[in-house]
Amino acid sequence: MSIEIDPLEEVDPASLDPPYAHPPYRSTMLRSPRHRLLKIPAHLESCTGPVFGESVVDALDHDLTRQHDGAPVGERIVVAGRLCDGGGRPVASQLVEVWQANAAGRYAHRDDDHDAALDPNFTGYGRCLTGPDGSFRFVTVRPGAYPWNNHPNAWRPAHIHFSVFGRAFTDRLVTQMYFPGDPLLGFDPIFNSVTDPSARARLVASLDLELGEPAAALGFRYDIVLDGPRPTPVG
Repeated sequence: MSIEIDPLEEVDPASLDPPYAHPPYRSTMLRSPRHRLLKIPAHLESCTGPVFGESVVDALDHDLTRQHDGAPVGERIVVAGRLCDGGGRPVASQLVEVWQANAAGRYAHRDDDHDAALDPNFTGYGRCLTGPDGSFRFVTVRPGAYPWNNHPNAWRPAHIHFSVFGRAFTDRLVTQMYFPGDPLLGFDPIFNSVTDPSARARLVASLDLELGEPAAALGFRYDIVLDGPRPTPVG
């Protein structure tokens, strides 16, 4: 079974992914390349290793609410979807990773100095392998918004980072999933660095009650398309 891909209207390819330099996102002006990028030839070792497979994934890696002795604080959610190529065909046995802030908007990382509370029962990292139909599923808590220093009173909307590995380290897509109806989306320079509206919309999950767990967790669908005319933008 494949994912249905809508026909594509005429879209500038440059608008599908954020530019390296995007002035509203201030740090890109400091770290973006100043010269034309050089394409480095792929050698055999860079295409074949390191290899990611079933041995790296444990049984509870997909459930971020059960990785510690206690339960984390926050609203339980299920985030599920399918990984496919540009033709809508499922991509199986691929490593999908997520990382996120906790319900208070703080990462379990030494460089996060936000004064929100850390949660000893929430690390904020999970991973799974896609199934034969390209499906993936995570159980987690809804992340909180958090302040950052990009501009006065700047807050990042709630989001979950996704990383999709191919069979080698050099074959990777990194993006961010946002939540529908978040009022901060219109103010976020990272989200809005994807200038095409239809491409930007593909970064927003959809509420799907059938994916959730009754009386326990809301469900959100987030499908990822790797290539073709309507790919999931990088982020």
